[in-house]
Formats: sequence, structure tokens, C-alpha cells
Amino acid sequence: MIQYFQRLSNINHMNKEEKPYIEAGKKLPETTIKAFILGAILSAALAAANAYLGLFAGLTVSASIPAAVISMALLKLFKKSNILENNIVQTAASAGESLAAGVIFTFPALVLIGYWTEFSYLETALIALAGGVLGVLFTIPLRSALIVKQKLKFPEGVATSEVLKSGEEGGKAIKFLALGGLTGAFVKLSESGMKIWDAVFEKASFAAEKTYLYFGMNLSPALMSVGYIVGLRIATLVFAGGVISWWIAIPIYLAIHGNPDGLDAASLGGATWSSQIRYLGVGAMVVGGLWALISLKGAIGSALSAGMKALKNKGNTDEPLRTEKDTPMQWVIMGIGVMIVPIFIIYLREIENIPISGLMSIIMIIAGFLFASVAGYMAGLVGSSNNPISGVTIATILTSSLILLALLGSGSEKGPAAAILIGSVVACAAAIAGDNMQDLKAGHLLGATPQKQQIMQMVGVVAAAFAMPLILELLNEAYGFGPPTPEKPNSLQAPQATLMQSVAVGVFGGGLPWKMVYIGMGLGVLIIIIDKIQEARNSLWRTPVLAVAVGLYLPFELDSAIMLGGIIAWLVARYQQKNKCQNVGEHQTALQRSERTGLLFASGLITGEALIGIGLAVPIVITKSDDFMTVVDQTFGSEPGLAVILVICIFLYQIATKAYKKDD
Repeated sequence: MIQYFQRLSNINHMNKEEKPYIEAGKKLPETTIKAFILGAILSAALAAANAYLGLFAGLTVSASIPAAVISMALLKLFKKSNILENNIVQTAASAGESLAAGVIFTFPALVLIGYWTEFSYLETALIALAGGVLGVLFTIPLRSALIVKQKLKFPEGVATSEVLKSGEEGGKAIKFLALGGLTGAFVKLSESGMKIWDAVFEKASFAAEKTYLYFGMNLSPALMSVGYIVGLRIATLVFAGGVISWWIAIPIYLAIHGNPDGLDAASLGGATWSSQIRYLGVGAMVVGGLWALISLKGAIGSALSAGMKALKNKGNTDEPLRTEKDTPMQWVIMGIGVMIVPIFIIYLREIENIPISGLMSIIMIIAGFLFASVAGYMAGLVGSSNNPISGVTIATILTSSLILLALLGSGSEKGPAAAILIGSVVACAAAIAGDNMQDLKAGHLLGATPQKQQIMQMVGVVAAAFAMPLILELLNEAYGFGPPTPEKPNSLQAPQATLMQSVAVGVFGGGLPWKMVYIGMGLGVLIIIIDKIQEARNSLWRTPVLAVAVGLYLPFELDSAIMLGGIIAWLVARYQQKNKCQNVGEHQTALQRSERTGLLFASGLITGEALIGIGLAVPIVITKSDDFMTVVDQTFGSEPGLAVILVICIFLYQIATKAYKKDD
């Protein structure tokens, strides 16, 4: 998928001048009533799907292209619609899935540490809303600096604009999204609802208390689809992180410490990973977040300069072109000031200390702008799906924890919650910033009005913010978060939130395994050095540290499922290369068609599985049992699920390769 975005980006950047699809002098209806309604509904729906995926898999994906296709299909039902209205709807819709990423990375940690017993609707909604709105506001001065002047690629934005330009294919494209949705829904219903087969294929052994061997794969179409979407390179790096943790670090640790509790092999590996080895990922993520800041100091300076220049020119009476009209800078400054108020009140209510609440608000604003700038710039380089949200959030929480530790002292009950509350706003702002810059890039290429897009980004944030507390509480009651327990055997592992909890609690309680964190930091530095060497060699195979860090802290069963999807993406790319059309134009058209078809089917698998997972949560909460749909006394093991996932992989390969040769 990364290769696809790069190709689309290169196609679009053959000419240095980016001529908008709709000229600035031509005005089309953009922010219509139906666009507002559709954008808000799709934002809430995609937020729900991405929340489930992130809590389950620890990874989220950009939904801009599926949102664009759904928008095209729905708007075709109306007599009048246009490409800019389509773009407005997908702008609001994709904001929802991005906000979900920031929310699920942090908020569940407040429940995991026991600070909240349930998700407070008003506080959760307001914090998510404030973080999301700040993310939109922080990106307004970045638009001109990064999109217009620096002309960064913003691959998902370019891809979305290409999909919208080929809107006449919307009727055909939607069938792949729908087919994937039905398939993902059927598999999830069979596995989690009717419990016909086990969710994980797993083999483990521990011989003579010295040699530990493990392999596991989650039989989830959604996880495989994530690997397909991010492509072989990123999937391989995630898998490499899993290999370091599960095939190198855990065997070494167990060879030294043995198995004092006499656990079975599978439980032993999980316990060792949970208590020790996953903290390698914490160290690597901290280094990755700091490295992102260091690498982007020039871009952050440019954004600050652009913002100050815009503020100084607020009295300028010259009317900008419609396609360059941003929200006025004085409104941005006022909006940021307004958002500080509810955040300060929530901090004060939770911490009950005015000076510390004020300090938390200041840290939040500074970190929020810095990391929103990082996220916006990284989105321009590698896309939103590969943004370092986890890394910058962990860096924020670790830094905040150390500052608050000095103020509150060790053993503070409110310290960990305070650090997570700061991180939650920063995570939401950074997640929204990266996605919004992609949408603004798509709008720039299409000839949209930036100010209207920024309004619709706010609409998407509001819709998602008020839906997320209900979604989180429903999933928490039905499945639970964190490692499985006898009461919640099918819990959503919420990898990022679990890490945030461990870091915040570990700093204040003294239980953080710092040795593992330091080793992880060393690994992060080593990976950065390898990446710089690859950059100096002009190699296409780069090693972004945060991709490996994600693999370090994910359970191996998730890493391997993502790798499977990456292999399918590589096989499709290999087929395209072997059967390459001789005519360059035909090859580019066929390539886009093939990649779009595969992407939509994979996105459908994710959405279908996620929505069924949320749908099953409702009767589970009502009946207080997850056996209400069980059709067999005992599952048939993991073999049926393994066969089903392989059939889906084959079908995904077939439709993607067939689309390259023929437009069906």
C-alpha cells in the first residue's frame, strides 16, 4: 500500500505546478446540509470501527479512501452532487477515525489503572473534543507552509484526490467495500458469536528450562488487512519487532531466569512479555518520538513562523483566492484560548490543585502544538497510517510523569492519571493533525476551499467525540481491556493504552523495569543508525524506528497476522510487475485500479469485523454472557479459522490481480 501511495504521489507530482482540478474562480456547493449530515454520521461510524480495531490490534489505518468511496456512492442517490461536496464529506468522515486513534491510545489507561471505574461521558467527550479541535486549529498555519510552499507529498491525500477524480467508478468500487464488509462480518460472527473456531492458532514449548519456542497467529481478516494496507516493508518491520521480543529476548530472559511459577509454555511467554519484554517497546518508542522532534525542528520552526506571519497580517484587506482562504488566524488564536478553559477545569476537577492544573494545561498546549506539527509533517512524508502517534504520546506521558513526580512525590494516586490526561489531549491533537493535513492536501489538488474543509473537520471531530464515550463503555463492559482474565477471557488487549498505564504507574510506583526500557532505547538508537545508513545509500528499504517499536510491544500473534497481509501485498505487486502493461499510461491506470480494488476489499474486511465486534457487545452487555449465540458445545479448534483466513487471502490476491488486467 505504501508503494501504491508513492506511485500515486509520483504520478501527481510529475509536474512541479499543482494545478487544482476545479479552478479558484469556479464555485461549487461544498458545505451543504446533506454533506453535514453524511459527514457526521460517517465520522461516528468510522470512529467506532477504528476504535475497535485499535483496541484489538494496536494499529489503526487511514479511512480517507473508503470514506471517499462511501461518500460517492451515497451522494449518487441525490440529484445534485459534485466532487467538492464529496471531498467535504470524506473530510469530516476521516476526522472521526483519526480522533478514535488518539482516544483509544490513552483513555482506556484511566480505567486500567483504576482511576475511573467507567468512562465518564461528559469528561471523555470534552477531552476528546478539545484535543481534536486543537489538532484542527494547530494545522491551519501548517497548511500553507507544508502543502503550498514545501509541496510535501501527503500520499493518502493524493490518493484520495485521485479516487474522487475517478468518481464515475464509485458504483463499481463500492461493491468491493461491501463484499469485504460482509466477509469480515461473517468471520467475526462465526468466531466470536457462534464460537465455531478459536481466534488464535498457537504453538509453544519450553524445553529443559533453557529453550523457549513460540509461534502464534491471530486468525483475523482485519489484522491481515492491516498488513495488506501498510505493505510488506512496514509489515516486515513490525514482524521484526515481534521476532526480537518473542524469538530472541524472551528465550534469553527465560534461559537466565527459568520458570519459577511452573507455568505452561504459552502462559509463560505471555507473562514474561507482559511483565518485562514489552518495555523494550517503551524505550524504542521514547527514542522514536524524540527523534521525530529532532528531525523536524526545521519544519516546526517554519510552522511557527508561518503562524506568526499570518497573525501579523490579520489586518490585510486583500481577499485571497477561494482555494487559499484559510480560517482567519485571530479565530485560531481565540479558539486555542477557548479550548484551554474546559481542559483546565477538567484537570482541576481531577487533580484538585490549581497550580498543578495550570502547569498541566501549559504542558498540554506546548506538547500539543509540537507533536501536531510533527504529525502533520510526517503525514506529508510517509502518510497518516505510519504517523508516530504512539511514540509522541509515550514521550509526552513519560515526560509529564517525571515532571509531576517532582511536584507530587512518589506514590501519588493522582499523578499517573494526571500524566495520562495530558497525553490524551496531545494524542487526539496529533492524530487529527496528521489526518487533516492529508484532507487539506486532497482539497488543494481538487480546488476545494480550505476554510470550508476546516469547518467540516470540526464537524467530524464533534460527531466522533460525542460518540466515543458510548463506544468505549460498551466495549469495556462487553469485553474488557488489557490482558485476558477469567472474567474477561476475550478482552481487547488495548496495547497502547496498556503501555501508557504501565509507564505512568511505573514512574510513580517505582515498578517500571528501567533496564528493559534502557535496552529498548538502545535498540531504538541502533535502528535509527541503520535507517540513516539506508538513507545515505538511497535505499528504498528504510527502517523507521516506530514501526519496529510497534512490533516490540504487540503480542506475536498480531505481528504474524499483519505480516501475512504484507506478504499478500508483495505477491500482488510482484504480479503487477511481471504482467506490466507496455504502455505507461495503461500501466498507471491499471495499477491504480488494482491497488484501489485491493484496498477497498481490505478496508471492508476491517470495517465488517469491527462493526460486528461492536454489535456483539450490545447483547453481551444485556445478557451478561458472551455465549448467547454459541451453536456448538466446544469449538473445532483453530484449524477451520486458519482455512478460512487462507481462503480470504487467496481471494484478496485474485481480485487485486484481476483488476490490474481488466476493469470489471
